[in-house]
Amino acid sequence: MAGEGTTTGYRPGYGASGPGALTPDGCAVELYRRLPVRDEPEVIASVAPPGARLLELGCGAGRVTHPLVARGFDVTAVDESAEMLAEVRGARTVRSPIEELDLAETFPVVLLASFLIHAGDPEVRRGLLRACRRHLAPGGSLLLQREPADAHDGLPRERHDPGFTTRIVSSVPYAEGVRQVRAAYVFPDATWTQTFLSRPLDDEGFAAVLAEEGLRPAERLSEDGVWWRVVAA
Repeated sequence: MAGEGTTTGYRPGYGASGPGALTPDGCAVELYRRLPVRDEPEVIASVAPPGARLLELGCGAGRVTHPLVARGFDVTAVDESAEMLAEVRGARTVRSPIEELDLAETFPVVLLASFLIHAGDPEVRRGLLRACRRHLAPGGSLLLQREPADAHDGLPRERHDPGFTTRIVSSVPYAEGVRQVRAAYVFPDATWTQTFLSRPLDDEGFAAVLAEEGLRPAERLSEDGVWWRVVAA
């Protein structure tokens, strides 16, 4: 196995292990470079006008960015990790924590993927949604991902993809309404672990946290209820 990665320190409740650069929220740059794109480009393209300007918040290493660029979208990709942004090609890149982002411009489509709405700290979640609202053009769509309804049930469990295995190892109470999740990604030549916090949201809670920031759910975009289109209230 390759050597362990490095970071300057983790946020409380977060952690990671594995080779290469590791971000404070427990994301490994090399892991995110390897992870395959799934249905995200198709879901986004089903809503976004052809060639639209997209603001992607938390782009990571460009896993979703690159297929969107290939489809002709004009992507502004935002991440707080310089190491992540160094992997992004073909998009305008901005290094910033999402909560602090203020580009003084708006976009017809804003993306908040990777279940970021489930941030364990409610103030972080509010900051994320305020950034989305701040950059959403009149009549625009915020496309975001919710956790699957069974995200914290039936653990441990595995998912096998070509070339690697994802293990959701555990989900345990961490604070009121918050769970600490541990995942492992096993490749033939390396293993990464990631520990993070999640605040589960049922449908009522989902609508409530959006309403706090002047947003409302408009349309479920995937049968599993993970992808949603959100608009200004």
